[in-house]
This record gives sequence, C-alpha cells and structure tokens, in this order.
Amino acid sequence: MLVRLLLVLTTLTLVSGCVLRGPEVRVKAPQVEVGAQGGHCPPGQAKKGNC
Repeated sequence: MLVRLLLVLTTLTLVSGCVLRGPEVRVKAPQVEVGAQGGHCPPGQAKKGNC
C-alpha cells in the first residue's frame, strides 16, 4: 500500500510540470481605406476598384 502511494505521488509530481497549450487563434480586423477624394471607402468596394 505504501509503495503504491509513493508511486502515485511521484508520478503526480513528475506530471505536474507539464503544460498543455491549445492552438492560438488570431483575428485581424479589415482595414478601412480612404478613397482618392478623401472619403470613406468600404473594404469590399476598394477591392472591386469602385473607389
């Protein structure tokens, strides 16, 4: 019984240093572009060349 308890405590001590990290997710917001006349141009319209 004592040997099993020591084995469990030793195992827990060794495993307690491990850290599991999940994947990181980064989200980048779309940039707001300014048209040639200095007005606001939505990102979708700028990509189409409407500004």
